[in-house]
Amino acid sequence: MKVLIVEDDSALLQAVADVFEEEGYQTDRADNGYDGLSFAEQGIYDLLVLDIMLPGKSGLEIIKTLRKKGSETPILLLTARDSVEDRVKGLDVGADDYLTKPFAFQELLARARALLRRKGGVGIDGDILCGPLVLRAKEYDVFVDGTPLKLTAKEYKLLEYLLLNRGQILTREQIFDRVWGFDVDTNMGVVDVYLHYVRKKLTPHNCDHLIHTIRGVGYMLKESSDVR
Repeated sequence: MKVLIVEDDSALLQAVADVFEEEGYQTDRADNGYDGLSFAEQGIYDLLVLDIMLPGKSGLEIIKTLRKKGSETPILLLTARDSVEDRVKGLDVGADDYLTKPFAFQELLARARALLRRKGGVGIDGDILCGPLVLRAKEYDVFVDGTPLKLTAKEYKLLEYLLLNRGQILTREQIFDRVWGFDVDTNMGVVDVYLHYVRKKLTPHNCDHLIHTIRGVGYMLKESSDVR
């Protein structure tokens, strides 16, 4: 799973990123509101962790912009403000939860897991469930009826992204940015190549039909074969 952390305190930014990465999350970081919004608008994150007081654009402004554009990505606010009014304002503009500084990192992780579970399909232990597929983050693989698919790192990230966003159409651009990153020496055709690899590994388990090609757009993972 991939988390964007936007925080202008460099020490706290590093500490929060380290905590998530130690738990197996991928992270991107920004130390100002402009970069934070630019990253968030890519639509490739499973969770956003935003400070309210940021240079350029505040966390509240970022949330307003994202929600206006239809983003449903869970957002956890970090704030030094502890008044009821400030907390209510954050939730009213579209934040899903908040933590008041200083906070315990274990609580940060617990709240993050709760938001991801609320998003759907993520178990208490962090497993991602969809029909016969079970992604076990701690084992870095996907299982079908207890049998591992033995995915490569890129195949794992690709299938994880589809599982986390099942029922949603993901463009090739979104998949490319999420799995390969922004600065890589390859082209978007690699997305189709790796989708073929993943489908090939799902075929012996009769699960390849779960991944649907949306012609001219991208791909979607869906349990039903009825794609609308």
